[in-house]
Amino acid sequence: MTAASTPKGERRRAALVEAAAELLVEGGFDAIRHRAVAERAGLPLASTTYYFDTLEDLVTAAVDHSGRYELARGREQLAKISTEPRAMDTVIELALDQLLGEDSTFDAVLARYERLVTTGRRPYLRPVVRALQDEFHVLLKEIFARSGKPIDDERVHQLVALVDGAVVNALIEADPDPRAAAHAMLRDALT
Repeated sequence: MTAASTPKGERRRAALVEAAAELLVEGGFDAIRHRAVAERAGLPLASTTYYFDTLEDLVTAAVDHSGRYELARGREQLAKISTEPRAMDTVIELALDQLLGEDSTFDAVLARYERLVTTGRRPYLRPVVRALQDEFHVLLKEIFARSGKPIDDERVHQLVALVDGAVVNALIEADPDPRAAAHAMLRDALT
């Protein structure tokens, strides 16, 4: 048994991942540095390289942690949704909670989209981001199904692409409410 697999080691590793995830949300990928993560976690600098072979491994763990947290919140929300017909605006808001998060402030949405688009420059993140995205799509399909508006995989991809386009354009324009732009785009597509 290595020190990394002990309960103390697992707690330290988890603290580093959580610290890296917080830094990711606050400052993007450039904020995740060994020293910053160790300081945020309250651990020695050497712990980052002890528990993670590379900075890429730490970044990957932070992205996975952030995505898993968002998925858990999405599943909690889904568990509260009964199966009943809903107004389209209500369904759209439920879907946007999944795609953008309940905190749809400019900075929160920007952090979420940075994680998605950075896979172009950080190909090591693609498997994690794809797996997370697949799970979000399952949640979206279930929201529509429980609302009496079932959709298939192709339609999920279309709707996500519409939201992504609306959000990216809102971010470019520094629109303080990217969620409203995405809502309007979805309403046009679904009604």
